[in-house]
Amino acid sequence: MSLFGGWGMLAAFLALLCCRGSGVKAFEGPEHLMVGSGESQFINCTASCTDPKKLVLETHLNKILLDSQAQWKLFKVANISKDEKLLCSFTCGDRQETKVFIVTVFYPPKQVLLTLWPTSVAIGTLFTIECRVPAVAPLEGLTVTLLRGTEILYNHTFVGTAPSPQDALVSHNTTAHREDGHHNFSCEAQMDLRSHGGGLVHRISDPQRLEVKEPEPNTQMVIIIAVVIVLLLVVVCLVLLYWYRQQTRNT
Repeated sequence: MSLFGGWGMLAAFLALLCCRGSGVKAFEGPEHLMVGSGESQFINCTASCTDPKKLVLETHLNKILLDSQAQWKLFKVANISKDEKLLCSFTCGDRQETKVFIVTVFYPPKQVLLTLWPTSVAIGTLFTIECRVPAVAPLEGLTVTLLRGTEILYNHTFVGTAPSPQDALVSHNTTAHREDGHHNFSCEAQMDLRSHGGGLVHRISDPQRLEVKEPEPNTQMVIIIAVVIVLLLVVVCLVLLYWYRQQTRNT
């Protein structure tokens, strides 16, 4: 069960404590609820009068009546896989009332996958840090942070909404330094559902290490230097040979 399902259960039982022996309208549950895909939600239907008639929860989903008193009924709605609108209706005297529960399904980050490419680099060269969070929704409020040890290298907060779960992908190019080989790289995904009546969902990737090597010598430059040295030696030899012949002639 998710964190939000647990809070829903706690709230429901608090409602039961409030409602026992009371004729005052008590906790009906929040109008907006967040639930993880495929999970269950507790719904407390509470009437505004002490002797309601036809206190029911209207939904096509599978529901279980867990407990009830004259003024309230506690239901468990199971296997919620998409956004739903649940109606709690009852009649007080000749007045019919309805309480609407808007249930929003979210897909939390269950995996955070970090890739370093390439995994072995020379000092001063570029490498790519890529983080993928599969099948998440809503994207709005999802923040992906790339870390070197505890240092934040880059972060990105997604905006907008998506009708169905999709992968969240963040990549960042950076230059390799000698100290990079002494730190773990990781990726952190945080889904902020507070604007939807939920909380914070947090997950982090497995750490990755980057192999940092000393820069290799420039082969082209080595060849040029070798050719210059050879040419200088040839010139020196020619000069010495010319000097030797001049000396021989003079003697």
